[in-house]
Amino acid sequence: MDIKLLPARIDDLKRLCAKSNSPKFIGFLTADELAVGLKQFKFGDKHSHFGGYDGAERVMLGILPEWCDKPDFPIKAITFTYRACDRLTHRDFLGALMALGINRETIGDILVGEGRAVAFVSDDISKFVFSGINKIGNVGVTLTEGFCEPLPQGSKKQSLVVTVASTRLDCVVAALCGISRKEATEKIADGYVSINSSAVIKTTANIKADDKIAVRKKGKFEITACDEHSKKGRIILKYDKYL
Repeated sequence: MDIKLLPARIDDLKRLCAKSNSPKFIGFLTADELAVGLKQFKFGDKHSHFGGYDGAERVMLGILPEWCDKPDFPIKAITFTYRACDRLTHRDFLGALMALGINRETIGDILVGEGRAVAFVSDDISKFVFSGINKIGNVGVTLTEGFCEPLPQGSKKQSLVVTVASTRLDCVVAALCGISRKEATEKIADGYVSINSSAVIKTTANIKADDKIAVRKKGKFEITACDEHSKKGRIILKYDKYL
């Protein structure tokens, strides 16, 4: 998606939503795109975002009328099953989907495990995917609608530890990314930082365990613990970095 055109597209959908009094959707969006998109909403504007499961990285953005609190996002989950000995990657699945000639924004997260992968796609292309794919590369796959818990891991992580003076967002971002506090503050102000898929522009936001933080061009992180202190009184921040 052309991020420069995103604000205009959202404004168009806001007008359509008001005119039709029905929800309108755009996406799937990356965390960066979502941060830009959320800036188009004023106080009181109703909106929501969801990627098909809690904690999704790529999400649809919903523009909502006053009456709508819990929209039905037009998302379908498709489970691919195959032999566990066949090693398939995220790139393999994304390549097969893109080879159908569909737009990247119609594809959400693709979570790949051993013998099973789950892809989240726009509802309007799901039938096309079912009819167009029976192999990923040279590997035969079976497609079924929906998914079973637990979802495949999706991304590999590296567990790391760092100490911080505070759990304020600017302190945490600086430590996670290995940058200065000033640079972290600038990234937050520019909308380049999101917590749990929502853009946050307040440097004073407090980080807690289980928060997922994405920093544009720096990476994605998940806080696993921040309740212990070092001998010097600094907070011990334990986290996973997505590789």
